[in-house]
Amino acid sequence: MKKIWILITALMLSTLNAETIKADYKVEFGIIGEIGVANAVLTRNENSYEINVELKATGLAKTLSGGRTEQHISKGHIENGLMVSDLYQVIKSYGSKTSNKIYRFDHQKKIVTKTYKSWKNGKVNKESSERLKYYSKDDLLTLYFNLNKKIDRTKEDKHYTFLAVGAEKQEGKAEIYIPKKSDYGEYKEMLGESDDSWYARAIIHQKIFSSDKGELLLRIGDDGITQKAVLKDLILFGDVRATKM
Repeated sequence: MKKIWILITALMLSTLNAETIKADYKVEFGIIGEIGVANAVLTRNENSYEINVELKATGLAKTLSGGRTEQHISKGHIENGLMVSDLYQVIKSYGSKTSNKIYRFDHQKKIVTKTYKSWKNGKVNKESSERLKYYSKDDLLTLYFNLNKKIDRTKEDKHYTFLAVGAEKQEGKAEIYIPKKSDYGEYKEMLGESDDSWYARAIIHQKIFSSDKGELLLRIGDDGITQKAVLKDLILFGDVRATKM
């Protein structure tokens, strides 16, 4: 069940991309049906922004995960029309355990510091602080919200590699592919199609896939909001779907 929740997080972080949004998503797997929901809100003005994404396990997944919830918060400023993260926070809770991870950005020195603290039964059981081995202006949330301005989706068969804070298990790397039109068959079969959407593929390097890397297929509307996503080949579980409600 922990692996399914890693999946839900990956899907939700990858399915939101617009200047101003309030969106709800449901995550489904095989014959089990719904296993999670996510609610996302972006507030932005000329100088600053805040992104807040809340995830909750539902149904059987809620029982097996100990009522797992997760919240991702990104706060920062606007620079040349792009959101630049100053703080990224991840709060997780399941059963008797809670954790709080905070990334703080020093853009002048090009340093990102991560602090971590966890509790069990209300008592602190772990605490740490470290400097990341890499620097980026993006965290996982801003990267996908900025994606429309970082890629040229009109060019086929393009591969992009970005750095994002919060992706340490991938050495900070986030890979995005824009497919050729001749490859649209797989996307249409798994994601559906519409005249006002386009396709992309994100690569996730995690040990939760039956292949060496996981593939997240996305159908994104012209308004920048993902309509549907499918994460392929999760070990023991197969494909998992996220759909905008």
